[in-house]
Amino acid sequence: MGNKTLLFENHRALGAKMVDFSGWDMPIHYGSQIEEHHGVRQCVGVFDVSHMTVVEIHGHHVVDFLDRLLANDIRRLKLPGQAMYSAMLNEQGGVIDDLIVYSTGDPYLAVVNCGTRDKDLAWMRQVAAPFDVKIIQRSDFAILAVQGPEALARSKQVMSSEKCAVIDGLKVFQGAWVDGWFIARTGYTGERGLEIILPGSDAVSFWELLLAAGVKPIGLGARDTLRLEAGMNLYGSDMDESVSPLESNMAGTIHLEGREFIGAEAIRQQQAVAGYHELVGLVMTARGVLRAHYPVFSEGRKVGEITSGAFSPTLQHAIALARVSETSDDMSVEIRGKMQPVDCVEPPFVRNGSRVYKN
Repeated sequence: MGNKTLLFENHRALGAKMVDFSGWDMPIHYGSQIEEHHGVRQCVGVFDVSHMTVVEIHGHHVVDFLDRLLANDIRRLKLPGQAMYSAMLNEQGGVIDDLIVYSTGDPYLAVVNCGTRDKDLAWMRQVAAPFDVKIIQRSDFAILAVQGPEALARSKQVMSSEKCAVIDGLKVFQGAWVDGWFIARTGYTGERGLEIILPGSDAVSFWELLLAAGVKPIGLGARDTLRLEAGMNLYGSDMDESVSPLESNMAGTIHLEGREFIGAEAIRQQQAVAGYHELVGLVMTARGVLRAHYPVFSEGRKVGEITSGAFSPTLQHAIALARVSETSDDMSVEIRGKMQPVDCVEPPFVRNGSRVYKN
């Protein structure tokens, strides 16, 4: 038996198929992963992501600490509650984890992956040692992600006027505290949506209100195909400590000028040498599915492998992320001993329900 979120019994009551996910018993789907995927793209769905870890960072030196910890520049956040996507790197430039940090003053908020929780917290506390900061895991919080074109409207139907006013005032990638909840315009699907960090004591009742308002429960299966269509990385598949952000389609999250974050020198050296692998998108319109670890070829030479792949329910063909040393107009993937042609594209594949990639 694994760890359980506060909504475990709710998931079971809805007939969810439960699976182990990084030590947590989580719903993979509630009957049809495809229907759940389309439900988010076309209307609205809610994910229980309470397995993820909320971290508060307190103290006088929070900004200095985050400037050292993160490859992205925390000082670029100017608006209250503004969010930043970044990575924590080791000294070799490898990705310890990717995370979102919210500039909520004292404390700042960070949300990290469940599978790397213990490693992340240990690393953050190690880096924090010279600074006047305190790292606190908030295991008393739950997290619900409401995503889809109707996410804001349906959420507001079951919220107080104070919470509705906050939602109306938020910009994308910004959050705010209201009545003990932190409501943010962020997500992992490529759709309009909210991620709501709320006291665990409120999680079940809010979940039930959302479902009563017509918001469908969505499992981890659809969450994965949605994030892949949106070109978003999955830690442990598309990146880990063996690769840098430059090799993970995360160059935009690195800010080197005037900064000495952990891993900065390794990134500079990698940029100077060049020739490193890149994470690209692949599209296969022929029948079949692109899966992780399938080898990728350019002009007949093996140049890398797929890191994440799936059939795209929105596009109705296979898509993938792949780490490769080169690209060309003649790309292919080996599937069960046969070479299948693919197009190399720049992710994302889908945004707001529509195809956005170009060959």
